[in-house]
Amino acid sequence: MTTAPAPAELLAGSGPWQLARAELRRRTSVKVSLVIVVFFVLMAAGAPLLSGLGGWSPDEFDKTAVDPYLGGAPIGPLGGISADHWLGVEPVTGRDLFARVVQGAQVSLLIAFTATAIVLVAGTMAGIAAGYFGGRTDAVLSRLMDLTMSFPSLIFMIAMMSVAKDVNRIVLMIAVIGLFGWPGIARVVRGQTLSLKHREYVDAARVSGSGPWRILSRDILPGVAGPVIAYTTLIVPGMIATEAALSYLGVGVRPPTPSWGQMIAESVAFYDTDPMYFVIPSICLFLTVLAFTLLGDALRDILDPRGSRT
Repeated sequence: MTTAPAPAELLAGSGPWQLARAELRRRTSVKVSLVIVVFFVLMAAGAPLLSGLGGWSPDEFDKTAVDPYLGGAPIGPLGGISADHWLGVEPVTGRDLFARVVQGAQVSLLIAFTATAIVLVAGTMAGIAAGYFGGRTDAVLSRLMDLTMSFPSLIFMIAMMSVAKDVNRIVLMIAVIGLFGWPGIARVVRGQTLSLKHREYVDAARVSGSGPWRILSRDILPGVAGPVIAYTTLIVPGMIATEAALSYLGVGVRPPTPSWGQMIAESVAFYDTDPMYFVIPSICLFLTVLAFTLLGDALRDILDPRGSRT
């Protein structure tokens, strides 16, 4: 009669990714964060379908839902919530708040995810090149990282977004946010590469005649994947907050294209008469940023324990 192996024995025979997955499953905060992240990602992906289910487009006015004699205040309780408008309406215009929130999720997450992808690719390439080749390559890339990180990025973003009048604002925001976001992850990858490039398996690949590209792609890159994934998850909430801040300051996404930051900025004038107009996009932004932050912290603790202690 054989006995089942103990959980510790099972974990001892597992790889690092299996251990990470098992550890993540044990954390309640991670489970809740994943549910919230998946909810908003699905909301963003299905924004046109959800708007259609609600019966209103984000730019469609409903003058019957606001009272012209009360300054355009929504008719009904909680900002005009009803069977026709599930989250109420926007004051004055009567635009459906549900349609604008789900469309704003698509815009905000599109900018955040695309900018994060640019940061991930550029930062990983620069960090691996600086750490592996060293010498002049490391010196040039490290000074470029220092210069970019010391630059007043928010002021430059505001100036660029204010000056560029006839360009696609979404594309410009992605490019500008990505431009200043890569040095952080590049520093992490550079440090990891420096610790990996003299490992036995890397030396063995070098002695066997493997070229730099083969070594970087097959030996170094898998070794830095864990910390990169962890820190990428932590970058996403910063990207979402940056987009919201720029839109709040009026230099982000142009109306009538909705975004959460833009909606929060417009709601400031109505927070005393229609607080729901402020509360709903603010809760969406808060929950998304919090969920990504908690998820990123958990991944960093598991996949990069040395980095989490520094």
